Amino acid sequence: MFYSQIDPVLARLGQFEVRYYGLVYALSFILLYFFLVYLAKQRKISITKERASDIVVYAIIGLVAGARIFYIIFYNLKFYLNNPVEIFMVWHGGMSFHGGLLGAALALIIFCKKNKIKVYEIADIIAMPAAAFLVLGRIGNFLNGELYGRVTSVPWAVKFSDAEGFRHPSQIYESFKNLAIFSVLWFAKDKKNPPGFIFWLFVTLYGAFRFVVEFFRMPDEQLGFIAFNLSMGQLLSIAMVAVGAVMLYVVKRK
Repeated sequence: MFYSQIDPVLARLGQFEVRYYGLVYALSFILLYFFLVYLAKQRKISITKERASDIVVYAIIGLVAGARIFYIIFYNLKFYLNNPVEIFMVWHGGMSFHGGLLGAALALIIFCKKNKIKVYEIADIIAMPAAAFLVLGRIGNFLNGELYGRVTSVPWAVKFSDAEGFRHPSQIYESFKNLAIFSVLWFAKDKKNPPGFIFWLFVTLYGAFRFVVEFFRMPDEQLGFIAFNLSMGQLLSIAMVAVGAVMLYVVKRK
């Protein structure tokens, strides 16, 4: 068992703080850009470096907006109705991956329509770096001491400063889960798959693996378990698997 004594702040300059969490996300976005450029070149997709950076910007805006809106609606609507100013204070936490994925997808659709690019061409090549992005993102959650797991006595349990008892390091579980997804997608990219297959494979795998990891993760305090002793994250993951599986069948048939 371990005691987490990691200070999430790397450096302080007066009121300004440099956090590991922010650095991890900055690194993730940089990697997202370079992966995108590399995969576009490999697949012979005509995307300039400037256009690739535009795609990343669109994805970031869609991700943040979607993640925030989804969290407000599905996770803590009453709180935000009573405290509307908090809606814009994203640094206080409160983001939903499921909403972030939907928001990023909508932003990319808008970008592709605007620039007359096939949506699935971009969706397929951005799914792989997105998985890598999530590997680092969950490590950032661990360093920040948030989104920890349920109480446990396993040898690798971690004691976080603001949580009672030793907990599953579910952030690390999720990081490994995302690494597994990235590996599968990287292997599948060299196969002769129809357009959209890689993207919907990502959606399906993420939903399935996230459903399992949620059994070790602490559910949101304000929600607890929703139905059948399942968390909100698990219910949304079931929807992801259902939609992803249907769309895999559709793109395969085409």
